[in-house]
Amino acid sequence: MGRTATIKRETRETAISLRLDLDGRGEARIDTGVGFFDHMLTHIAFHGRFDLEVTAKGDLHVDAHHTVEDVGICLGQALRQALGDKLGVARYGGAFVPMDEALAQVVVDLSNRPFMRLEAARLPGAVGAFDGQLAEEFLRALANAAGLTLHVILHYGSNDHHMLEAAFKALGRALDQATAMDPRQGGVASTKGML
Repeated sequence: MGRTATIKRETRETAISLRLDLDGRGEARIDTGVGFFDHMLTHIAFHGRFDLEVTAKGDLHVDAHHTVEDVGICLGQALRQALGDKLGVARYGGAFVPMDEALAQVVVDLSNRPFMRLEAARLPGAVGAFDGQLAEEFLRALANAAGLTLHVILHYGSNDHHMLEAAFKALGRALDQATAMDPRQGGVASTKGML
């Protein structure tokens, strides 16, 4: 059956269809109407080695906020569904990713305890139609819907595109590690016996 999930979400603000395969090859088909966000989701898929399909229609005449946040919710729900009981998964993952002058670090725990912290020397500004503040909204929605403990640190950088790209690439790599099957892990990676 595989570790896959399909999520559909329709509100008065957005209509989203998302398909995730955790054991894919890093292929992405993304169309949210927000070009830079599509680029970032493609990096998550590629560096996470996930196959990801996203189609989103949102109230972009207002701004990209609802679209970005709701895609985060859908991706989080898909992660939770595809992971199922989490038997045999590594649970933790972390990555440092440089992008020219920028350096980002992301650490995740598939803990079922939603928490997100973003720390940055400075928050990136707008890149195209993507306001840098939307990265935090996406990450929070993802963490809450997936039940992730998620820490993102933008150590430094001067180019907003580079800072955000480093963070999204690091997120993909950290999720790849955390969702990987560990052949030594017979059950759930917790002394409690459950997550």
